[in-house]
Amino acid sequence: MQFLSTKGGLRGALPAALWAVTLAACETPSDVHTHPGATLSSDAAVLQDVGTGNLPALAKRVRQVTARYHSPVQAARAGYVEPDECVAVPGLGGMGYHWANFGLVDDSYDPMVPEVMLYEPGPQGQPHLVAVEYIVLDLGQAAPTFGGHPFDVGGTPVPAPHWSLHVWVHKDNPNGLFTPFNPNVSCGAA
Repeated sequence: MQFLSTKGGLRGALPAALWAVTLAACETPSDVHTHPGATLSSDAAVLQDVGTGNLPALAKRVRQVTARYHSPVQAARAGYVEPDECVAVPGLGGMGYHWANFGLVDDSYDPMVPEVMLYEPGPQGQPHLVAVEYIVLDLGQAAPTFGGHPFDVGGTPVPAPHWSLHVWVHKDNPNGLFTPFNPNVSCGAA
């Protein structure tokens, strides 16, 4: 039974619903890992303010390219699957709902095509895009970076060695552009 392919992404052996439930159950503080000795690149070391556009150039471009996914309909059309569970941890904040496109999960990444879109519930419960997440399978290649910032080791329930990285391009995270949890994100309707 094949779970993973280096070019084809996650396969049917790991259904979307099971993956989403596992994600919600596994992404707790004990499962969030950081890259040992990781430091922010100089252009990302400044506190990020998404509202005023104080983002590194690559993050600005990702924000522009993924803006169409403010519409969950567009996300679904692009292959992102709506999960049932929202991820939040008291004292840390939230990540939101992880809409994953399982066909994109492989051993490489394109910063303009994130594997996951993160949404929090809006005032009437409608999804509101807040961030993107990248997932790259570790098949022995060099660790990926986003504009010089290293990815975290693990951090998701993908059943293989991997790296992941949250990038808060649609909502300010006072803890940093690449911090997994955002204290300004909640799973309750705003």
